[in-house]
Formats: sequence, C-alpha cells, structure tokens
Amino acid sequence: MTDTLPIAVLRGDGIGPEVVPVAMAVAERALSVQGLTIEATELDFGAAAIDADGGPLPEATLTALEDFELWVVGPHHSASYPPHLRSPAPGAVLRKQFGLYANLRPARALSGVEAVAADIDLLIVRENSEGLYADRNMTIGSGEFMPTPDVAMAVGVITRAASERIAVEAFEAARRRRGHVTIVHKANVLRLSTGLFRDACLEVAQRYPDVRVDEQYVDAMAAHLVRRPADFDVLVTENLFGDILSDLAGELSGSLGLAPSINASATQAMAQAVHGAAPDIAGLDVANPVAMIVSVAMLLRWHARRTGDTRVDAAADAIEGAVAHVLADGTATADLGGTAGTRAFGEAVRAHVG
Repeated sequence: MTDTLPIAVLRGDGIGPEVVPVAMAVAERALSVQGLTIEATELDFGAAAIDADGGPLPEATLTALEDFELWVVGPHHSASYPPHLRSPAPGAVLRKQFGLYANLRPARALSGVEAVAADIDLLIVRENSEGLYADRNMTIGSGEFMPTPDVAMAVGVITRAASERIAVEAFEAARRRRGHVTIVHKANVLRLSTGLFRDACLEVAQRYPDVRVDEQYVDAMAAHLVRRPADFDVLVTENLFGDILSDLAGELSGSLGLAPSINASATQAMAQAVHGAAPDIAGLDVANPVAMIVSVAMLLRWHARRTGDTRVDAAADAIEGAVAHVLADGTATADLGGTAGTRAFGEAVRAHVG
C-alpha cells in the first residue's frame, strides 16, 4: 500500500476531454479525504494522437502503459479517423495487447433518475478476449474474411481456459453481492462453442457451493431483463452477448450515460465508460459524466480488492454515494431531464464527496 496512486490518463475523443477530467477531479477529492493522492500521467490517445504521432495509439503510449496498474481511458471515435487507421480500434488494441479479459458492467437504477426498470441492480461479467470479435480472436490476421465479394465469414473462438477464467470473476463477484450467478449462452443452437462456455462455467460453479447458479439462453435473457430484472444478480457471458445485454441493461437503468465499466486482467485495469465519444455534443458542456465518474470508482475498488487498502475502498464508496446523492437531489444533465452542465454536475459530486 502507498499514499500515492499512479494513474495513466487517456482523454480520448469527442466528450472524452470533458468527462475524463471531471471524473479525475472527483477521484482526487475522494482520495484526498483518505489521505491519498493521485499521480496522473497524461498519455496521447485518439484523434489528437493522430495529429501528433500519426496514429491513435502511439507506441510510446503502449510502452508507458506497461508501467501502470490503473488507467482511466476516455472514448474513441474510430469512424472519424482516416480509413487506414480505423481498424483495429484503439480500445480493442488495449484490451488485446494487455490481456484485459474481464469486462465488468454494472447496471443499477438510482433515485432521481427515471428508469425503465426501477428495480434493476445487476452486474454483467463479460468475457473480453475472444468470441466473434474479429479484432481479438486471432494471433495473426482478422477473424473476418470474404472468400468472394458476396460472401462474408467470421470465426468465433471460445476456449475452456478463457471461459473458466471469466467464470471465476463472476462467482467471486457474486460472493460480494447477493450470491447468484446466471450463465448466459446459446447452447441449444451453438452447441459446441457456447456449449463449451456453459459447461466450463458450470464446472467452476462446483467450487462455489455458497453461490446459487442457473442458466439462460441469451434471447430469453434479454426478455427477462425487460420483464423481471430484479430476479438477477450477476450474469456471466461470452463477448458478443455481454456487449449487447449490457447496453440493454444500461438503458433499463435510465441511460447509457449512467453505464460504467472496467476492463481488467489479474494485474491491470482500465476504467472506460460504456458510452461512445458522442462527437455531436462534444465541447458543449452538456455530456453526462456519471458513467465515467463511476467507472473510476470501480477502478479504485478493483485496486482496493487487489491490495487490501481500505482507504481506497472508502474513496470508491464516497464517489458512488455522492453521485447517488446528487442525482436524488435533482441535479442532472440534459439527457436525464436536468439542466446541469458537465462541469457543474462534476462540481456538485465533488462537493458531496466525503
């Protein structure tokens, strides 16, 4: 444990340069209450890096990230890059190169926010390193190809090792929550691939007799999330299913602007909100910073679990509590029906921390 937390900061594109500094300011305040400080190192990333270095993810940034346990990363807008720089997307490069295999995406309704599902409170644990994602599932080359101009094919990769690894993350998370894991798959159709995922998760479940486990087909799971989300605690999924279900859960909880996430390996973690760069509102001071703020809180909590530093855990609690208090008090950005700007909302949260 140390009194200083080194954090790499990559602001990104669109609203990233607005929401990332707000989230960092809130984290700095929460940690200062606990006698801790942040040593932030800004690294080039995204469109600004293209102008300065010729690519959205410079080699110098990748090298520097090797020395950081904690990263805060804003969104990227690959569609705006020159065509030869759009693929692979920089976020995918980070996940693949550093083995960030676990994507943790909570969805919880908050007082003061009009939610489609007022009783939703769940965590989606998404396998982040393989599946049908072409930028992650091959050592060399792409997992997508076209044998003729009129035929497109994709390779989906599911391995026992990756499935077991993400299942452990899910069951450990369930022990910290309400003790219930739902395995999401499509083994009635994709018998070998998602069947392997399901079976590997069920084998891991045997190590956790204190955790209740069940399973759902992904299409049924989508319907259940809409009708009865309170019946679920932790969902563990492969990559594509988790991506889709977490966006659905985010909207059910009120807005994608509220949807936080971290991407983690055993030794490094990256805070990155679920939402995109939203270039149409960039620079207008109207973006909702909640997802980025809570993503940073999740990052701190991940660090606290890894190191046993209860001060960092208390800072994460303070951030989440302050966000909930400010929203319940009626302060909100335009996407939630409020009038607060990005900076003003961040200042309100910062004032309530501690």
